[in-house]
Amino acid sequence: MDSKVKAVIFDLDGTLTDTEKYYQTAWPKALEHFGYTMEKEKALELRSLGRPFAPAKFKEWYGEDFDYLKVREYRKGIVEEMISRTGIELKPGAKEILTWLRENSILTSLATANDYERTERYLKKIGLFEYFDKIICANMVEQGKPAPDIYAYACKQLGLSPDRTFAVEDSPNGVTSAYRAGCKVIMIPDLTQPDEELKKMLYKKLDSLSNIKELFS
Repeated sequence: MDSKVKAVIFDLDGTLTDTEKYYQTAWPKALEHFGYTMEKEKALELRSLGRPFAPAKFKEWYGEDFDYLKVREYRKGIVEEMISRTGIELKPGAKEILTWLRENSILTSLATANDYERTERYLKKIGLFEYFDKIICANMVEQGKPAPDIYAYACKQLGLSPDRTFAVEDSPNGVTSAYRAGCKVIMIPDLTQPDEELKKMLYKKLDSLSNIKELFS
């Protein structure tokens, strides 16, 4: 048991909700609408990638004239349409682990690349809003993932040093962000497995959210 850990900080898309797949479809569709092509590998690189890194990455790929904000807004519309049609599916064990953490007086936080308005709306839609002590969004910090800002801020809001928190992530950018902040990083892979470099950043790789409780017993 890791008795030092007093909080668990979760990513949202691809970790608690099975929504990362929507972005993997929506980004290429949005790019195609504006006359660009996006390969699968590029879409995977964008998982949890925040500002200023995402705009810079698109300019690197498509040139300095690329209008990131316009394309992102179009992509948002595609994702919203998908969600309105299919709903938001929870990852297996999501509600179970959040309930267990609350019952055992372990603090919970969210650290998501989404803005607060969308995060609140999604969480209320799936009945998870009340489970979190703190909700930290990308627009609350200077730099998004993979910079450490969002996890460092979440720890500060929880009143804990990073080494007393587990950070639960599914993507390389998210893992890197939490690791740089000093959190103990748990990866539950979604679309890809960690490579050798990413494995070095992990406290533990788990198969499902339900397995997190084993780290406290």
